[in-house]
Amino acid sequence: MQRILVIGSPGAGKSTLARRLSERLNLPLIHLDREYFGPGWTMPPRPEWREHVKALADRPAWVMDGNYASTFDIRVPRATAIVWLDLPRWRCALGVLWRVARSYGRERPDLGSAGPERLDLSFMRWIWSYPEKMRPKTARMLERLRSDQRAFVLRSHSEVPALEAALTPAKEAA
Repeated sequence: MQRILVIGSPGAGKSTLARRLSERLNLPLIHLDREYFGPGWTMPPRPEWREHVKALADRPAWVMDGNYASTFDIRVPRATAIVWLDLPRWRCALGVLWRVARSYGRERPDLGSAGPERLDLSFMRWIWSYPEKMRPKTARMLERLRSDQRAFVLRSHSEVPALEAALTPAKEAA
């Protein structure tokens, strides 16, 4: 596994899992939120963002976390494995609330210079609507993967150790 894409609802634990996989597999880590948001939570124009994502995805190896479904067409074909954290919405909402409580007013490493952590009610609404808006699109995307791509769908954080074991190179697993 040279290019692992970690996707799912905000608050599902994508950044944490991507960091763990990056360390375990000794692969470069790309947090898309860090790449997307500029100082003051500014966002790049869509064409510029797509070019930047293409350059990131063209790298030979990575663990990349972030949904950004508008760039699935760029990232998914390059991925050798896709990990979908398909957790219940209440779990994701609690994850974001816990993250905000821990980091409120401070910058997060996975966001770079975007700005201090904050609670955003429209973001919470997006998390709550994720199963209806994004889950079907993500499921269809996974159905169309090539035979040389692997998909891992995790519905609980308790499934992470089995995923890590499955992704560990054979020489390390022995």
